[in-house]
Amino acid sequence: MDEEQVKRRLAAILAADVVGYSRLMEANEERTLGALRQHRREFFDPAIAKHKGRIFKVMGDGFLVEFGSVIDAARCAVEIQTGMPDRNAGVPEDRHIKFRIGINLGDVIVDGDDFHGDGVNMAARLEGLAMPGGIACSATVRNHVGNKLEIEFLDQGEKTVKNIAQPVHVYFVNMATPTSNAAPATGAKLAPRTDKPSVAVLPFANMSNDPEQEFFSDGITEDIITDLSKVSGLFVLSRNTVFLYKGKAVGIEKVAKELGVSYVVEGSVRKAGNRVRINAQLIEGATGGHVWADRYDRDLTDIFEVQDEITKTIVDQLKVKLLPEEKKAIEQAPTANIDAYTCYLKGRELFHRGSKTTYAKAKQMFAKATELDPRYARAYAGAADCDSFLYLDYNAQASADDILANCARALELDPGLAEARASRGLALHANLRYDEAEREFRLAMAANPDLFEAHYFWARNCYVQGKLEEAITHWSRAAEVKPDDFQSAILPAQAYRSLGRMKDHDWALHRGMDRAERAFAKDPQNTRAAYFIANCLAALGQTEKAMVWTAKALAADPDDILTRYNAACVYAMCGQPDRAFDLLEPMLLHTTADMKAWTLNDSDFEALHGHPRWQNVLALAG
Repeated sequence: MDEEQVKRRLAAILAADVVGYSRLMEANEERTLGALRQHRREFFDPAIAKHKGRIFKVMGDGFLVEFGSVIDAARCAVEIQTGMPDRNAGVPEDRHIKFRIGINLGDVIVDGDDFHGDGVNMAARLEGLAMPGGIACSATVRNHVGNKLEIEFLDQGEKTVKNIAQPVHVYFVNMATPTSNAAPATGAKLAPRTDKPSVAVLPFANMSNDPEQEFFSDGITEDIITDLSKVSGLFVLSRNTVFLYKGKAVGIEKVAKELGVSYVVEGSVRKAGNRVRINAQLIEGATGGHVWADRYDRDLTDIFEVQDEITKTIVDQLKVKLLPEEKKAIEQAPTANIDAYTCYLKGRELFHRGSKTTYAKAKQMFAKATELDPRYARAYAGAADCDSFLYLDYNAQASADDILANCARALELDPGLAEARASRGLALHANLRYDEAEREFRLAMAANPDLFEAHYFWARNCYVQGKLEEAITHWSRAAEVKPDDFQSAILPAQAYRSLGRMKDHDWALHRGMDRAERAFAKDPQNTRAAYFIANCLAALGQTEKAMVWTAKALAADPDDILTRYNAACVYAMCGQPDRAFDLLEPMLLHTTADMKAWTLNDSDFEALHGHPRWQNVLALAG
């Protein structure tokens, strides 16, 4: 651009960005894009046009808008941010489309329909400082608006931002006092509201010499997340979302933007003998600046006290009021016995590996936890889950009365424990008491609407009854609340195919296969990930690759009944019926009614139905 051709003018620039866009897209690309397009068509774009603005650049999840008047820009921003809560009404919070907005008034370079220069860059940096659903602006904007609008500005002081040489004096718009001059969208209410500080607690690093102590650092992280989640004045991301970043070296600013949070907590745990050292720090997401940091060198028996201190300090630093009942809930440790706590954490880590051997070992750890602390409610629920899956998947001898007794004991000790309700539902499902199981799943989700186990178990309960749409709903929700779980992402594909929704079927396979490949890369002995990948490839017609992954699964654990079942599915789909029957027939002699029902109804075996050996399968299945 020649010096003589440069055109400059003063303009108000509004920068808007979708909060947590990467996370939303990871959960469900099509739904996220559809929701964003609808919000733009019905609300965002009309609001900009009404206030005489013009979108001059779209960057996927971000927008740059030019206004001739800073007053118009401020009115538009407030209208958007006060209208979005109503548009998100009835949608789970982790699916909400929220915007951060930054406004700057400055000199810009005009390049046709586009704008460049520090005036634009500053607006983008201010947007990064805004809270989800909030507005940040420069001192220039605050001074020009003055008292012309009924807006309260909250002085944030000077901030250092990337690629801007001088510190920027930043103001937030207090969204509890929106301007009366900003007309709301149809149906929107301008009721006062206060944006909650949003926090992501990243997995604490295991700094112990023993890699096997990873379960302990993970447990500390999860307990801090749980305690912070009890504070009504905070929005805290779930364990399942933040654990996607486990073991990854990523910048705090990048993480905060991807997750759509204003603050990030990170730390480390070193456990040696009866001593533990915990480092923790609270970081402002937009700038990477440290708000607070501390180190705790304590006896291992003080671990719960340390967790309480970290939680309360974070709450204090974010200037959030802790209600008396919340303070009491945080101080109420799940157990006072550190050995029982360690056993429980180890049992949970084993349980999530999902094989016959690890279920049995997990059950032993949960039993040890309840021996050490007979009032440890979660340990009873964990033991019940182990028995249910050993019975369902491996035909292990298990007494329904014993499983339900463990669930009842957990609920007696902690009546509000959602995990115990889900465990009871699974136990009832394992004993074909499907209606009773559904009631328990409903109670579990009433206590915790985002409990992965409740959705996952309920989906299985629906599928065996032929309630395909309901199964899809719950598996899909399970896949959202646990973004690293490949099973809940893949399993809806069978229901989609039965319903003739082949586009959705293929999408589910691709999404689940991506997750399974990541899981297998982390643990090459993960036979479950291997046979799920093989099934996806076979269903997509990639026969040669499917056979390679089937061989990997069988080599890792040839005697595992689920490995053999899924290998049989692959052989059936790949036109090798005799190899499929060789696995199916002996397997059906030693499986539960639930597994037999899956076999008879599994559409992957349709190619075998006309084969003479299929009659033998029917006879074995009863």
